[in-house]
Order: sequence, then C-alpha cells, then structure tokens
Amino acid sequence: MLLKRTNIEARLSKVRDRQISEQMLLDNVYALLDRDTQKEERIEKTLAGTGRIIQNNFDLSLLETKNIFHLDQIKQICIDYRLRFLDTKYFKGEIPQAAVNKIKRLEKVHNTELRGYKIIAPSKLFKLKDKDDPLLFAPIGNNYFYLVHKWGNDLHPLRKLLVWPFKSIVNLTFLIVVISYITTLLVPQGLFSKTNSAAEFWIIFFFMFKCIVSVVIFYGFALGKNFNPSIWRSKFLN
Repeated sequence: MLLKRTNIEARLSKVRDRQISEQMLLDNVYALLDRDTQKEERIEKTLAGTGRIIQNNFDLSLLETKNIFHLDQIKQICIDYRLRFLDTKYFKGEIPQAAVNKIKRLEKVHNTELRGYKIIAPSKLFKLKDKDDPLLFAPIGNNYFYLVHKWGNDLHPLRKLLVWPFKSIVNLTFLIVVISYITTLLVPQGLFSKTNSAAEFWIIFFFMFKCIVSVVIFYGFALGKNFNPSIWRSKFLN
C-alpha cells in the first residue's frame, strides 16, 4: 500500500489546534495587537536598523481563523520536517498566479496593501526550482502570520522520519548507535577469533561506532550541515 504524502498545511493546523481553540486564538490576536504595537514596531525597527514589515493592517473580523498561525507553531513544523521560514526575496521558485489573485482579493477585502511576505518550504526551494509544498504567509503582528496560499505537491510521507536524526545531536547519536549495533550483528561470528565472547562483540561494536561517527562528522563538516533548530530561519545555504 502506498503511503499518503504529507500535507504541511494540515500538519501545521493540527499543531495549532492542539495548542489553542479557535475563539481563544482570535482573543489572543486581539489582545496582543492592543499591547504597545507601535512601541514594539519602533523598537524592532531600531534594533534591526531596517524598515522591515512586522505586521499588516488586516481587518481581524474578516480573517479566517483556520489560516492564522503563531511563530511557535511554524517553528515546530519547520524543525519536524526540516523546512525553512524565510522572506519571499530568498525564494527561488515561482509564485503562482493563484497566490497573486488571493493577495489581490485580500487587499480588496481588507482595504490595505499587504507586505512582508514569508514562505515555508524545503531548503532546496530557496536555491533551486522545485514543486514541494510551499506556503505563503503575510504577517499579522506580534508573531502571528496569516496563511495566504499553498501550492505545489505535498511532502513525501516519510520526510519527518528521514529528517528526524537532524533534529538534535541526541537523535543523531541514537541513530549512529543503532546502526553500529546492527552492523556489528552482521559481522560473522569467529571472524577475528575462534571463540565468541561478549568482549569481542563490544570491541567490534566500538570499532563500527567510531567508523560511522567519522563518516558522519566528515559528511557534516564537508557539506556544512546543521541541525533543524539552527536552520529553520537561516538565510545561509547550510
């Protein structure tokens, strides 16, 4: 039986819905936007030394709550699936006309000009053209983002499992230990001595472990790889 591909929009909604109810979400958005929004914007602009957009003038009563996500929820999904959340200027794919049409409708309904767009997508989409599940967001303010449009194909159903080792050094170490153990079991008994003993098994295990660790370290340094929590908002290649 073929595995169903992973819909990142649905996964993101599931994370959000586990954390907060629909009404509570709207209440939080209203409350947060009422708290020193102008002061926070001025401080962020001063610290950043730029006029980057941190919110748009949405009419909150017209927003669809199913499309509102907090930065923490976006971060969790990006880390779980090794995705990036970056400004659209770093996106190397094509923004479909359907997304442009949605932006036009939103601007007309909310009587505003939307700016500060961001996209969730795999790292390669910020370097190469591809079709894997990008999601376009516009900032509402106070770390809330509104999902404008999703296009392309869903992610591979095993992507979360495949990138699991890159979530942390603990996960990677665990995987290396498991691979080392399995590899040791595959070594024929009595290959290095006539008697089988626990000491021989563990000597071979540590040898396998050191070899695999060396390969992983070489691969990591050679390609400049990093763990998911470190790259989800990184503008650099690795």
